[in-house]
Amino acid sequence: MRLVRYVTLRAAAGVALALIVVGAVVELVAFAEVSRAASARGDMGFADVLRLSLMKSPAVMLQLTPFVCLFGVMGAFVTLNRRHELVAIRACGVSAWRIVTPVAAAAWVFGLVGVTVINPLATAMNGQYEREKLAIATGADRNGPRDIWLRQARRGEQTIIHGLAPGGGDPTIRLKAVSIFVQRLDSSGGLGVARRIEAGEAVLTPGLWRLREAREASVGAEMIRSDELTLPTELDQRNALDQIISPSATSFWRLPAMARAASHAGYSARSYRLRWLQLIAQPFLLAAMTLLGAAFSMRLIRLGGLAAQSALGVGLGFAAFMINQVCGALGGNGALPLILAAWAPPLLTALCAISLLCYTEDG
Repeated sequence: MRLVRYVTLRAAAGVALALIVVGAVVELVAFAEVSRAASARGDMGFADVLRLSLMKSPAVMLQLTPFVCLFGVMGAFVTLNRRHELVAIRACGVSAWRIVTPVAAAAWVFGLVGVTVINPLATAMNGQYEREKLAIATGADRNGPRDIWLRQARRGEQTIIHGLAPGGGDPTIRLKAVSIFVQRLDSSGGLGVARRIEAGEAVLTPGLWRLREAREASVGAEMIRSDELTLPTELDQRNALDQIISPSATSFWRLPAMARAASHAGYSARSYRLRWLQLIAQPFLLAAMTLLGAAFSMRLIRLGGLAAQSALGVGLGFAAFMINQVCGALGGNGALPLILAAWAPPLLTALCAISLLCYTEDG
């Protein structure tokens, strides 16, 4: 229907405007933050600071998309209401449900594109930003060596690997100044150190760590020196260094693999699974926030109280965002089931919006 399409386009324009405004604010804050961090470095100019701030902004914007949808849709519907266009549309017999359903569907599609397409790009850019920010803060070369901790588990033993990963973009997993602690289960069921290996270099090959200039010490035995030593592993070139990546810095498509790798290495995969479920629920949260914004701004202007209802909608939107954060924290530490932690905020928000829409439509 042409009227419904007109309202949907106006809502999309409102979301686009809100996206521009919020994006500009985020970019200004990021630029100020990077400028403060770079103030101690005399070799960074305006272009470098701007580039770093632009790398940080997309990840922050993805977190704020629920507010973008809320403010954009609410602004569009308030404008339609003030111009009496919404009154005319309702007078033509178009129900509130026919108006808001296409808008919510468009928000769902927007969220789906954000999760599947924009999220991988934003996480990659944010990861590069964090590496360069750390280099600025420490005064180190961003292509210099990084301190790496890895863990692998196999056949009743756990191995902790520590070393320095050289920079420069070398695709080979190569560590310098390596310390390896091999732990096994003892008779009481606890982990005890069975072997310690020091090596000048460790190179990851399929199924093996190849250690050079190694010194191995076992419990109750003398130290053994070897020019080359091998250590079995199930890590590969792709997932070895992924163990140091946080769930928020992992793209949507890699989260299931990261969860499996973390479980296999002895880590808790709960945070990765929670993040994956939250991203799946993100499009539904955007649709719910859209319904909420429309529900609180469809009150006819001649009845009065539109400003108060809009303010209440904004407050409820902030409450929904805080509930989402609290549920995420409780789900991450095991206090809530993962499904409940990920899906409770969008469901609660949608129920509140639908209840208000039912009251607005049917009285």
